[in-house]
Amino acid sequence: MESGKTHNIHNNRDLNSKREDNLEWRDYFMAVAFLSAQRSKDPSTQVGACIVNDENKIVGIGYNGMPNGCSDNELPWRREADDWLDTKYPYVCHAEMNAIMNKNCSSVKGCTIYVALFPCNECAKIIVQSGIKHVIYFSDKHKEEEKTIASRRLLDLAGVPCTQHKPKQKIIVINFDQIDIRGTKKVKL
Repeated sequence: MESGKTHNIHNNRDLNSKREDNLEWRDYFMAVAFLSAQRSKDPSTQVGACIVNDENKIVGIGYNGMPNGCSDNELPWRREADDWLDTKYPYVCHAEMNAIMNKNCSSVKGCTIYVALFPCNECAKIIVQSGIKHVIYFSDKHKEEEKTIASRRLLDLAGVPCTQHKPKQKIIVINFDQIDIRGTKKVKL
C-alpha cells in the first residue's frame, strides 16, 4: 500500500456481538457538557451544562455567553476592571441558566444537570426553582468562595444532591479526520 493513503480496517472484534468499550451514560453526558463549553467566547472560563431526563434523553444544553440579542463584541469579557460594569459579570449568562432556558421540553422538573463547574449561588437558585433533582459536576475549584458556599447551602436545603463526576474514561477524542460512519476506523498507512 502506498504511504499517506487512508484505508479502512475493521476493529478486531466479532461483528455479531455488541461493542463493550462504549461510553457509560455519565461520561457521555459530562462530555456533552464539555463539548458545549467549546461554544463559549469567554477567553478565561468556558463552562457547559447538559440536562438529562430520567430516560437518559438530553433535554437542554447550554454554555456561558452573553444574552441573546446582545453583541458579544460590544460587552466586556474582562474579569477585573476599576468599574464592575466594565467586567463580564453583570452581563454573562451562565451555562446552567442557558441550558434551563433553552430546554426542548415543557419542564426540567425531576431532571439531572451535568455541569463542568459547580454552580454559583445564582445558578443554584435557578436549578432549585426549575425542579432539577440532581447536580453532577466535574470541578469544584471555587468551593471556598462565598458564592459556592451559598450555592451548596441552597442546594442542600432544597434536597438537591450534588455529586462530583469521576470519569471512567479519562480521555475522549473526536478527530473528524479519523471517523468513518460505517463502523470502521480510518487509518493512515
